[in-house]
Amino acid sequence: MNQSFNTNSQSLNDWLSYLESIHPQEIEMGLERVRNVAHRLDLLNDLNNVILVGGTNGKGSTCAYLEQLILASGHSTGVFSSPHLIKYNERVRINYQELADDAHIEAFRAIETARGDIALTYFEVNTLTALYLMKQANVDYVILEVGLGGRLDSTNIVDADLAIITSIDLDHQGWLGDTREQVAFEKAGIFRENQRVICGEPNPPQPLLNKANELACNISYKGKDFSFVPRQDDWQFIGKDNNFNDLAYTKLPMTNASTALAAFEALDLKLPEQAIKNVIRETSLKGRLQKVSEKPAVYLDVAHNPEAGRYLAAWIERQKANKVHVVCAMLGDKDSASTLSVIKPFADRWYIAGLDCERGATASQLFDSLGVASASQFDDVVAALEAAKRNAHQDELIVVFGSFFTVAAILENNNLVELT
Repeated sequence: MNQSFNTNSQSLNDWLSYLESIHPQEIEMGLERVRNVAHRLDLLNDLNNVILVGGTNGKGSTCAYLEQLILASGHSTGVFSSPHLIKYNERVRINYQELADDAHIEAFRAIETARGDIALTYFEVNTLTALYLMKQANVDYVILEVGLGGRLDSTNIVDADLAIITSIDLDHQGWLGDTREQVAFEKAGIFRENQRVICGEPNPPQPLLNKANELACNISYKGKDFSFVPRQDDWQFIGKDNNFNDLAYTKLPMTNASTALAAFEALDLKLPEQAIKNVIRETSLKGRLQKVSEKPAVYLDVAHNPEAGRYLAAWIERQKANKVHVVCAMLGDKDSASTLSVIKPFADRWYIAGLDCERGATASQLFDSLGVASASQFDDVVAALEAAKRNAHQDELIVVFGSFFTVAAILENNNLVELT
């Protein structure tokens, strides 16, 4: 334990700064250290109905849909998701409510005492904090979003009652591998013997299929056991036991809504069809096609890899805007060239910005990846959006995307956010 830090501090920011300092690396894959501390705090016993949500994209929105469905059915929930956009408290929700600073500080203090000389990463402490708070609240359903991969991610210290894989694509190649097969192997690491699994990936690579078969998982596959059918003004869910028609289009992907509905079906919870339709229509998530200004319309999205870029591109195309202004800032370790290439056909004017953080790409690096001579370059994303708003007519569309850091920079600027 670092004796120079005052563990009696009631400042959440002081605690977060300290927790970032206690491990020399931002990421250290492996479960032994974090599991050891969890056992010391007895965090892995008596957790009710644990749901582990992994995948490349769509984890956050799948968690949000499932959370609202379970709450609507009359049960309590705890949700752990990451990263946060504005404040740390966003990472843990109990019955859809964020918790006060002192609740997190109490959990941090308990973990700090229990860990002794075990060095934990920031995310490992986050995971333990979520489990501590959810166990205290004795929630009926625990929903945990996997941070990175699955097999060696700290959330995998739990033996989940239900595992969900939302999608499989390339991201975090330095940790997860350069092929979909390697990524699938890591994602499938959250499976357990005879476990119920929902797979929202329509084309799962063989290693995922192999692991599900090896462990005799009770797995439901999208396209085989459940599906969704887009229609002109609405969409349909077709499940194992239930079909729902006339579901509303929302700003969150219907593919993730259908995965959440399949998971809800697997939980064997009951909810009237109209209540289900209400949940699908009303569920939203910060930073996912979030509208922050009306004229011109400004939308923020955290899309930061090719798969998320393809969904964003399809959404832009459906808007049929007279002109589309695109503001982009990304991290330097992302596949910016592939991500930008899928957006490029739908952008009329580009505003490229640097990100002022340790892993941030510079505007010139993104400019080179984009390969559009007319793109404007800016030092930061706020300046880029301000320029876009000056240039855009009131009936045109502005889309800001590329990273959680990108979206957070806009949400923290009151002059640019008119709608909340």
